[in-house]
Amino acid sequence: MILIAGLGNPGKVYLNSRHNIGFSAVEALSKIYKIPLKRDRGTFSLSGKGKIDNKNVILAMPQTFMNLSGIALKQLLKKYKIDLANLLIVCDDLDLEFGRLKIKPSGSTGGHRGLKSIIDAIGKDKFARLRVGIGRPVYDIEEADYVLSAFSRREQGGLKKILQRVVLCCRSWVNEGISETMNIYNVRTRKGVLKDESR
Repeated sequence: MILIAGLGNPGKVYLNSRHNIGFSAVEALSKIYKIPLKRDRGTFSLSGKGKIDNKNVILAMPQTFMNLSGIALKQLLKKYKIDLANLLIVCDDLDLEFGRLKIKPSGSTGGHRGLKSIIDAIGKDKFARLRVGIGRPVYDIEEADYVLSAFSRREQGGLKKILQRVVLCCRSWVNEGISETMNIYNVRTRKGVLKDESR
């Protein structure tokens, strides 16, 4: 069984905020692959079981708030007996320009409190994570306020295409594995334009 979990904060006040792009990714996967999400007893999450192509997957959205994501992930891993090699976390990243994707098989928190909570809870960092760039603010605003704010009108115009790429990246990870997916989605051209991975 494969687990794809998107990080975010529950509640209407955080809906569609930059920090919730992990939630948006899981919602897009849920819609495309027709995997309904509902309360999952004992895991502090919304989750759903289904298939991506012919692979059995669980989609999940922890409802513990970002900084306590590890509580939910630990219970999800335990309940469904998920090996860390079959876990993908989708989250936002301030240090990547808006819309850029970067997937890795393991690593540090990169300052992301959701990832820190997960690593602290399970005691390991050997799980895949897909970071979705939200960019840094171009005006004077605290980082904490920026990530919790809504996307600008201009950014909202590009979100649909970005989430389509996120879905394709997750699908590639499920079917092709981390190395092939990194080769496709982490590569940029010399001009800085994202490589076309629609092939």
